Amino acid sequence: MRLLPVAIAALIAASFVSVSAPAIAETDQLVANICDYVKSDDKSRLRKKMKESRVKLRNVYSGISCDGSSLLRTAYNSNANDVGEFIAKRLPSTDLATPEADGKTILDWALANGHEGSPITAAIKGRTGG
Repeated sequence: MRLLPVAIAALIAASFVSVSAPAIAETDQLVANICDYVKSDDKSRLRKKMKESRVKLRNVYSGISCDGSSLLRTAYNSNANDVGEFIAKRLPSTDLATPEADGKTILDWALANGHEGSPITAAIKGRTGG
C-alpha cells in the first residue's frame, strides 16, 4: 500500500524535471534573440518576438542581461536609438529610476558616459520627469 504513493511522487518529480529542461532552453533562446534584436536596432523584430512569446517588456526587463549589461545599456552601446526609445517608453518610470547592478540609474549612467544627447536619454527623461 505504501509503495503506491511513493511511486506516484517519484513519477511527478520526474515529470517536472523533463518539463523544465525545454522551458529553460526556450528562455535562453528568447533572451539571446532579444539581445540580438537590441544590438542590431531591429525594433520590429523585437516587438514581433515579444508578442509571439506573450512576454511584456516591463515584466522581463530586470531579468535580462546582454553580455552583463541591461537592455538599455546595450542599446546605448550599440547606438540602437530606435530600440532604446522603444524600451524606455515601454518601461514604468520606477524601473527607469531603479539603480542597476553598479548602483547607478540608467540616466546617471548615460550622462556619465557621454550619452546626454541621445534620443534614448530624451525618452528616459520624458518618462522619469528628469
